[in-house]
Amino acid sequence: MISNQIIQTSLDELKAITKVDLCVYDLGGLWLAGTVDNMELAETLLRDFANSPADSQVVGPHHLLKIYDEGDLLFVLVSRGFGDDAYMIGKVAVCQLQNLVIAYKERFDRNNFFQNLLMDNLLLVDIYNRAKKLRIEVSVPRAVFLVETRGGRDNIVMELLKGLFTAQAGDYVTAVDEENIILIKALDGEPTNAALDHVANTIVDTASAEAMINVRVSYGTVVKELKDISKSYKEAKTAMEVGKIFYAERPVAAYHTLGIGRLIYQLSESLCQIFIEEIFGEKMPEELDEETLNTLNKFFENNLNVSETARQLYVHRNTLVYRIERIQESTGLNLRNFDDALIFKIAMMVVDYLKYKKEE
Repeated sequence: MISNQIIQTSLDELKAITKVDLCVYDLGGLWLAGTVDNMELAETLLRDFANSPADSQVVGPHHLLKIYDEGDLLFVLVSRGFGDDAYMIGKVAVCQLQNLVIAYKERFDRNNFFQNLLMDNLLLVDIYNRAKKLRIEVSVPRAVFLVETRGGRDNIVMELLKGLFTAQAGDYVTAVDEENIILIKALDGEPTNAALDHVANTIVDTASAEAMINVRVSYGTVVKELKDISKSYKEAKTAMEVGKIFYAERPVAAYHTLGIGRLIYQLSESLCQIFIEEIFGEKMPEELDEETLNTLNKFFENNLNVSETARQLYVHRNTLVYRIERIQESTGLNLRNFDDALIFKIAMMVVDYLKYKKEE
């Protein structure tokens, strides 16, 4: 519903142009907004006018008019002044406020529609009927992006996103919980993964540059029908969780790039525990220090190439070999062997997953 502040702003603007005082009352005769605090009209008079079949009434210098929303009476507007000018200005004010009511109602209804759509709370027939009423295109490629702030400054990021992605372009920004802001992005033609990445990185970069806020962004796959948006939303939620567990250093997580992380995320904790015990037995590796973790990550990035890894880490080749051998001594896995390296990589991801579940 339109707020009293919006009504007040509209009346102030009209007063500045026309020099005519205007006030809006509720159906009980209580003052809601206006260019003066009191029109010196009794509440009973306003209530009687609201209950009467007449659309307008003149009481001395006061012109009383009704404001409707699709046939339902919402407010009573009073324009003060003698002659036709005050009446005409009152009619203009009624027209403007009725249009504002429709606009804000539509905005609220769209937000409510998309929230229910994301949560799978709508029947298929309701989706198409409400989309038609709200003038939302049904068959447009769309993807859902989740934006998580790190510091509880959701309102700033929400306004930032609304400035970047507008309803005129077919984009909608909303939220279904207190943790994430949701962008439903309309896409042109045959959208590519590169185009989706560009949108996600634009959000990250803009939030950092303009609001100095670090955000994490995840997104699901592209869907071509409005009814499938909840699927993309669920994928984006999964990508956000998996990204935080296994790829914490990346600000953007895409559902189609989660790889092994998505498989591990779908396993039960008991299966993960059995796997860890099977791989390491009683030789469970101790907490790895940052130096060892950096070494391992770089080693895997370089496809187990010792020389290239040593060069990038600015260490002697023998130093790197020594670090790898230390891990072999504690785990029994030779990381220069592809099979052992693969097992170790997956095992450490499972360990990270179990830690996450324990903290959660």
